[in-house]
Amino acid sequence: MAEEEREWPRGHYPLPAEGNVIGETYTVTVEDHEHTLMDIAREHGIGYEEVISANPDVSIWIPGEGTEVVIPAQRILPDAERTGVVINIAELRLYYYPKVAEGETPRVETYPIGIGREGYDTPLGITKTTMRLEDPAWYPPSSMRREAAERGDPPPAVVPPGPDNPLGRHAVLLDIPGYLIHGTNEPDGIGMRASRGCIRMFPEDVESVFNNVPVGTQVNIIDQPIKVGWLDGQPLVQVFKPLEEQEHGMSALIDTISRLNAGNANGQAFDYEQLRGLLESPSGQLVALRPPAEREPDEEPALNGIFEELALRDE
Repeated sequence: MAEEEREWPRGHYPLPAEGNVIGETYTVTVEDHEHTLMDIAREHGIGYEEVISANPDVSIWIPGEGTEVVIPAQRILPDAERTGVVINIAELRLYYYPKVAEGETPRVETYPIGIGREGYDTPLGITKTTMRLEDPAWYPPSSMRREAAERGDPPPAVVPPGPDNPLGRHAVLLDIPGYLIHGTNEPDGIGMRASRGCIRMFPEDVESVFNNVPVGTQVNIIDQPIKVGWLDGQPLVQVFKPLEEQEHGMSALIDTISRLNAGNANGQAFDYEQLRGLLESPSGQLVALRPPAEREPDEEPALNGIFEELALRDE
């Protein structure tokens, strides 16, 4: 990593003077056989889906001493106002843009999160933080209590603070009834859709949010599965799986091309077929778009073919 970034705490970055890309991808070597892939991910501020996608051939539970693990810490900032907290649920990641004093470097902090599983979708929209609770008690919602009772295993009416409390030691309430940002007693679920709608964080990460995000801070919850960016004239994309059971269709491809072209100050050409492949097989990894492949003089340009395909589908 660049020397100036080494001085920043993990997950903290100066905002780029130009563009919207932060961090760098790097590798680490597993030092002993007791470390799992999730242990390594947590040490470097990465969630489950991120580390699995970046290391598809590495064992989750026994990566093995001496194994190189890719840490995908370079990412495109969400296309949203850089103020307060921005939560991109498609990305399973939280961004915090703290207010800075005059002369202080504007920065962003980013953390992996867990969100609501299917059927318990995390709500979208702009809200705010309202209250901070240390060592909160947990009151299982009525729906969970009914489900557990039907299984013959009714939960207690309240779970006091302690290792069995799924809220962990810190919770930040949102101005949406029943929803909060909190820790967890199951950290391996960070970077997954595993909650009943709340935002889960690693205990050390939520403690930082708890201590540093003021009450009344804006929280913008967005669903942005396709992010585009530019770095030194190079077009970049990050494509995540849609939360719903659907694929990124032709309209998503055309919209992404339009967004890339809007930021294309140097007229850099890129391979539309590569982009289509990334949308069809989203990995969440930051990918540089290569120049278009050379074609025969009479061969139809790829973009024209895409628009013709779109026209045929609309007939």
